[in-house]
Amino acid sequence: MATSDFVLGGVAAMGAGIVTNPVEVVKTRMQLQGELAARGSHAQPYKNVLQAFVTVAKNDGILGLQKGLAPALCFQFIINSIRLSTYTHAVEKGWVHNKNGEISFARGMFWGALGGVVGSYCGSPFFLIKTQLQSQAAKQIAVGYQHPHTSMSDAITQIYRKSGFFGLWRGSMASVSRATVASSVQIATFGKAKCLLKDNGLVTQPTFLSFFSGLAAGSFVSVAVTPFDVITTRLYNQGVDAQGRGLYYKGWLDCVAKILRSEGTYGLFKGFWPIYLRSAPYSTLVLLFFDELIGLRERYAPHK
Repeated sequence: MATSDFVLGGVAAMGAGIVTNPVEVVKTRMQLQGELAARGSHAQPYKNVLQAFVTVAKNDGILGLQKGLAPALCFQFIINSIRLSTYTHAVEKGWVHNKNGEISFARGMFWGALGGVVGSYCGSPFFLIKTQLQSQAAKQIAVGYQHPHTSMSDAITQIYRKSGFFGLWRGSMASVSRATVASSVQIATFGKAKCLLKDNGLVTQPTFLSFFSGLAAGSFVSVAVTPFDVITTRLYNQGVDAQGRGLYYKGWLDCVAKILRSEGTYGLFKGFWPIYLRSAPYSTLVLLFFDELIGLRERYAPHK
């Protein structure tokens, strides 16, 4: 696996992450809104995506839309450097192709999922901190448990002092499940879409090919990942007692059961539209940036 692919995957993701982080902030707030409360029985400071943007900017300031950016970029670098370089290596070795030399959707999903699992587990502490910082809001629009962190480093210190080193990996299994679904669907759809568009002569220009393939990948991801994303947000953001146990949920299955019981199926799809608005451009940007960076590397690398 080329070291340059590892670095380029991370850099591409960070570029996309800066653009899409405001949507991530809105998504997190909407997922925590009305936590374990019946629909219509709670305050709703965030009514839709556009109104939520305005509400955050008005109450938390314009920079409130970039809360949690530092850990978000760290997480994106780790997970995407691992999963994109893993997939690229698999493609170069022919591990994602069938006997006819075509990219296999199932094999693409496997290698995409494998890279996503490893990357999400390694980056889990940053996803935890990102979620907790993004949920912080002015009192009048606060939703979910409010953690007192002042920065990423302060969050690491507080979590470590309260729950020890492994407290930084609390809820990581939810993140792994989320990443398995998101990464496998995104990577496999991207590869298959590129083949279909190129082979049928619909899109041949490289940049546009990457763009439309990424757009297709993001659309499929948003549908598949929303329930897993809600669960991850809830588990990561909940407070813990003196023994380090979650105040609301015991684990992944308990979280699902409680959401269904109190909020219904609707609760598992909270924040779908911001997820879509984030996933489609994010997948498009990160996969486009990655393809472009790989192209630049190939163009200017010294030939052997």
